[in-house]
Amino acid sequence: MTPPIRPIPPRGHRLPAIDPRPEEEAVPAVVALGSNLGDSAATIAEAVQAIRRLPLVDDVRVSRIFRTVAVRPEGPDPAAPEFANAVAIVTTRLAPPVLLGMLHAIEEQHGRVRAERWGDRTLDLDLIAYGDLQSDEEHLLLPHPRAAERSFVLAPWLDVDPDAVLPGKGRVADLLAALEGSA
Repeated sequence: MTPPIRPIPPRGHRLPAIDPRPEEEAVPAVVALGSNLGDSAATIAEAVQAIRRLPLVDDVRVSRIFRTVAVRPEGPDPAAPEFANAVAIVTTRLAPPVLLGMLHAIEEQHGRVRAERWGDRTLDLDLIAYGDLQSDEEHLLLPHPRAAERSFVLAPWLDVDPDAVLPGKGRVADLLAALEGSA
């Protein structure tokens, strides 16, 4: 049996080992994309193409791009560059930690620097949900713990999947309506 072909990582970065999971069926995973530095729309388009090229990814459906005010730990920051946000639903057989590692590698390829919590960024890729999996492992929190509080995740997700459900939280349409009603 020949080993799986792996993409060559950028210099100085090692991609996680690929877990082909041949006995597993493909699972829908929800990835939130965000950018507020440089040409954000182009960066998101490039990131989507990189996700499409990942091994064991069978399908990628992407929302429109939504423009939103930057959110900081203390709240919305209209003085910061606005964000471009989108959501991709990825059908994959990659194990969740492997998919997350590959998303981090794509961020790094686009110059992502983690200098400030919720700071400006060239690219942010968050794994929001992976099928119905719920995980509270330190490096794999699923579903994303703040997804239900983020209209910049919920609105694009609803755009690509009107029947979306956030595991453990409920219908995305209801979660978004609740957020908009409290604003």
